[in-house]
Amino acid sequence: MAEATPKQLYVGVDLGGTKILAGVFTSALKLVATAKSSTKADRGPKVVIERIARVIRDAVDEADLDLKQIKAVGIGAPGSINSEEGRVIFSPNMSGWEDINLRRDLEKEIDVPVFVENDCNVCTLGVHFAELSGKPRHVVGIFLGTGIGSGLILNGTLFSGFNRTAGEIGHMVLEVGGPKCGCGNKGCFEALASRTAIFRRIENLVKDGQKTVLTDMLGDNLDDLRSGDLRKAIKKGDKLVEKVIEDAAEYTGIAVGNIINLINPEYIVLGGGVIDALEDEMMSIIVETAKDYAMPGTFKGVEIVASKLGDHAGITGAAVLAREHSKT
Repeated sequence: MAEATPKQLYVGVDLGGTKILAGVFTSALKLVATAKSSTKADRGPKVVIERIARVIRDAVDEADLDLKQIKAVGIGAPGSINSEEGRVIFSPNMSGWEDINLRRDLEKEIDVPVFVENDCNVCTLGVHFAELSGKPRHVVGIFLGTGIGSGLILNGTLFSGFNRTAGEIGHMVLEVGGPKCGCGNKGCFEALASRTAIFRRIENLVKDGQKTVLTDMLGDNLDDLRSGDLRKAIKKGDKLVEKVIEDAAEYTGIAVGNIINLINPEYIVLGGGVIDALEDEMMSIIVETAKDYAMPGTFKGVEIVASKLGDHAGITGAAVLAREHSKT
């Protein structure tokens, strides 16, 4: 640890509905140590915040450090976030998380400055600084997991919009009258290409009598289905899974084409569990479809790439959040 003297160290936290992951980083974004725990979101905000504090302490301890050596903590939290106040306005998958001042309550637990931002915004920060060296002025991150989220960096700065809710690309309607989304609308990008949507479509096709090797692998109810199983099925020549993934990739490409037309960023970076597991099967379809839907001239020079940060995108971006805010 000679390269990082006290107060040049940051903790990044990825707060999810099921898991809390924390990482200790140097100012150069070198990952020193990690720790994780289940969220226990059903127990309410007070318990979850205590668990966040515990995971932070565990990560710091794993790095053979003391909390007093940490300059700041950044957190990526799901839902609508007032980043100026460090307040979670609403988090749909976290029980009781409405108008919770996460910054204030966590600072009481750990006595270290805390900064809070939407989880997908934070992941985009991680990609921008750790993978793209902070150089592009305009970057859009799209993350396909249980849902679909996004972050926007415009003119080199994270863009939150008027109500601090910009980037809800998952709720852009791509198919009028399509499948119902968790937000209440129909035909949202999230209802067509998220892991939840992909699994639901496969399960419905199996119920309709269509055949897939997934039932041989996992049983008829597919309760234990994971993204990695889809890749295995495709490698075994499973035409049902291949078609479902092709369709999800095409919808993603349509969304990317729309974003290119609207924002014209230098980079669009795709991540999340679905892309991590199925990059080889999806990315070429996404790029070709985006090219078809982008207006002539808008596609030129735009890079569409898959993130390599994987599960560490959130904690890396949260460390960036802590580092950048503690400079001011």
